[in-house]
Amino acid sequence: MAENYVLRITAGPDYDPSQMVEVPVNTAKPVTIKSDRADIDLNVRINDYKGLPRNSPKTSPYFSTEPHAYNKDQYSISFRFTPKKPSNGDTDDTDGIKATDLQFGNDFDRPIRDRLPPGFNTAMSIVRWWIDPGLDGDAYADKPFLYGPALSSFNTVHVGKGEFDEEKGGLWFEEGGDQDGLEAREEVGAPLTSKARMKWALRADSKEKWVFEYGQTYGLDFFNPYLNFSELALNLPGFQLPIMKYWDGQGLRPGPKRSHQLRYVLRNKETGEPYLVILFSLYHKDYVNEDGSLKEGAEDSLKLPDNDDAQYDDFDGDGALKEATEQLGPKIDEKEKAQTSADDID
Repeated sequence: MAENYVLRITAGPDYDPSQMVEVPVNTAKPVTIKSDRADIDLNVRINDYKGLPRNSPKTSPYFSTEPHAYNKDQYSISFRFTPKKPSNGDTDDTDGIKATDLQFGNDFDRPIRDRLPPGFNTAMSIVRWWIDPGLDGDAYADKPFLYGPALSSFNTVHVGKGEFDEEKGGLWFEEGGDQDGLEAREEVGAPLTSKARMKWALRADSKEKWVFEYGQTYGLDFFNPYLNFSELALNLPGFQLPIMKYWDGQGLRPGPKRSHQLRYVLRNKETGEPYLVILFSLYHKDYVNEDGSLKEGAEDSLKLPDNDDAQYDDFDGDGALKEATEQLGPKIDEKEKAQTSADDID
């Protein structure tokens, strides 16, 4: 079924579709997105890509470069982020964005609770216990969200501009920073390895020390092997699901659909303002022209057969958690997460 749909990625500084631009996938040259809140250079990479623009590279050298080759990573959202001082002067007596306020994750415009698949809570347990313990939110709300502190959610955090290397797929960041960035990390006690920093950043006192300074450039990279955009499938250890059925919370229902998007957002928790919004949008191939432009009615193009969750009725949650434990090992130390403030999420 995935072969009948075409993926298009757009990005902008806020939720306004008119401010968004199409993102060339797997090209080395980044897309630049500017606003009064931040300057951003963005690379999106997807392994085995078959979407828009037409004739996009199928993959990127990024995926054959370590550690991504070993990890078998399937996609990457990588960007330079330079926050700007608010023009209204409201800086809360800080020189930047507190790590307690900068969030990254997914949100939705309407409820998805009626379309969550069997085993959803188990899948969230796998993510929170082994993959991203800082992730939190409410999938059952009228406007669902799943955000995590950026400092613990991004796989790579580089204090500085990092590299631009076409042989590695464009923007490339190593955990750490330039000379000044390394000194800044040392001052707040941030570890220099990715896993150690992600674990350290779960602590409330760690996030209190870290500030994303105005005018300072940070290299951020979010990647994993779990979401396969080629097959439109979520493949967690112990949990596999064809995401086509639940894209944007809308199941396989016949009839018009106003949007069918997976949205990633970098935002300020305190102000609610976004710095970057990335949309992964699906369109039926019949609504996409040969040149890659969208036909009239493309936004209503997701008309699919009736939903059928019968194959998931016997979902074995205990078995899924056991398999996840076997593949991923012990859970991330719950003592570390216990020291994360309850105020880290809305």
